[in-house]
Amino acid sequence: MNLHSKNTILGVITLCILSIPLIAMQFSTEVNWSLNDFVIAVLLLFGTGLLTIMLYSKIKTSKYYLVLLIIIILAFILLWAELAVGIFNSPISGS
Repeated sequence: MNLHSKNTILGVITLCILSIPLIAMQFSTEVNWSLNDFVIAVLLLFGTGLLTIMLYSKIKTSKYYLVLLIIIILAFILLWAELAVGIFNSPISGS
């Protein structure tokens, strides 16, 4: 599979994930995302996926790839949680 098809699949997966809050906004007032929220989510999801794809093609040892993959996923989760609810009370935290 070439890089273009991987990026296309990654884009489709990102859009499918982001369709969940978009659909939820139609049925509930508890989900209230703005355009900025969707843009940041696209950047985080697509960027994380793209970084893992690039690392997979660059790193040949599976042990190093696995360690870096875990670090990337943990960084993604921590950043997502900080933006959502502000677990560290930083200036970028959500409300």
